[in-house]
Amino acid sequence: MIYNPFTAEIHHDQKDAELASSAAAGNKDALEMLIRRHQGWIYNIAVRMVLNPQNAQDITQEALLKIVTRIAQFEGRSSFRTWAYRIVTNCFLDSKRGPIESGFSGFAAYGHDLDAITDHELELTKEHEPERALIVEEAKMGCMLGMLLCLSREQRMVYILADIFEASAPVAADILAITAGNFRQKLSRARRDLHSFMHNKCGLVDPANPCRCERKATGFMKEGWLEPNKLKFSGSHLKNMQDKAQLEVHPLDEFADNAYGQLYRQHPLQEPLQGTGEGVDRILIRLLDSPECHRIFGLSSS
Repeated sequence: MIYNPFTAEIHHDQKDAELASSAAAGNKDALEMLIRRHQGWIYNIAVRMVLNPQNAQDITQEALLKIVTRIAQFEGRSSFRTWAYRIVTNCFLDSKRGPIESGFSGFAAYGHDLDAITDHELELTKEHEPERALIVEEAKMGCMLGMLLCLSREQRMVYILADIFEASAPVAADILAITAGNFRQKLSRARRDLHSFMHNKCGLVDPANPCRCERKATGFMKEGWLEPNKLKFSGSHLKNMQDKAQLEVHPLDEFADNAYGQLYRQHPLQEPLQGTGEGVDRILIRLLDSPECHRIFGLSSS
């Protein structure tokens, strides 16, 4: 993930179009390169859409398979980015809800659940004490991603594209097949709902709020929401999003819309199920080996 496809200049799209044309002609290397360029970004949208890494892995593979099997239909009338991510967003919006996502019914219920978690000083075993900062970060990220799940799926997608991955209104609107004005209206509503909850609940945006990630971490562990031996979202091997993708960062000196988005942009970009034993190429390998790819393309070795 060396560039952000939602803010990349047009020459990146031209490269994608060339790869798509070559892949449709049966070039396995071109197909592999095209998948590598986008699978990480698609997976990171998925994680923010459904919270659960395994579910995110599954719907990422489903979305990529749809792109691959329809690639001969790409005619270049729009950018490859618009064409491909329209397939991705439709796939995600229409996918079956997993048990975690289904457990979120809105901000009122989520706020009640957070209030029910007793505040405690974070007590860790000697084994986990060196990982204190990562465990607190895991609590913060898990809680913030839970806030996203309180939005409707459409609101979530709009917010992810605009305020986390910094897609402009025209780019995001093209991806979602709506007007830029309509997109701005949907984004405004999503921001209103999410930011209102954060402003009244989260100590990260208002120090007057009592909720603190470190003091909630113990309760999260007791509820099974956080497992110190199996961190899902944080880790020393991951870089912050602005380091890896050069996303724009502004000072958190006021409660502007950008300040809330910055908190989400500080989350690290995730590799698909890093550390599972199957490596970060798990999606790519399974996709290239799928019967659908071989049947449709008769993939060549070069």
